[in-house]
Amino acid sequence: MGVSSSGLRWQGWAVGMVCLSGLLVFAPLGLYVWASGGPADPSRQASVPPEVRVTACRIDPPSRRVTAVLEARGEGSYVATVEFRDRPPTVPDARESRTLVRLPGLTRDTPATARTEAVGPVWAAGAGVWCGVAGVVGEG
Repeated sequence: MGVSSSGLRWQGWAVGMVCLSGLLVFAPLGLYVWASGGPADPSRQASVPPEVRVTACRIDPPSRRVTAVLEARGEGSYVATVEFRDRPPTVPDARESRTLVRLPGLTRDTPATARTEAVGPVWAAGAGVWCGVAGVVGEG
């Protein structure tokens, strides 16, 4: 049983189109993996998370926004999640809101503590407020 030359030509085109389609689909994926740089270098990451604590928690009277003052000491750059509640965390059904604060370039050599402010939501009049650090994550 023989195959005509036009049949071989169409098979060649089909193989070429499948290869081209595969290249168009998988090339961007390969570029994405290559550009991501692989796993993070553990020597660049800080091994000890910083000490981050809330030193002041107040409601700004004109804007009614909650403001928390944070102090941080450590090494590296971090993002802290600050939590605002109308009651301490041990009480159920508390109103809760969170915001992120960036703590860039902390160094252990500096004796001073890095300070920053976290601005929260508009708070209801007459409601108490509790501020705390919900978590700290290192920037890679």
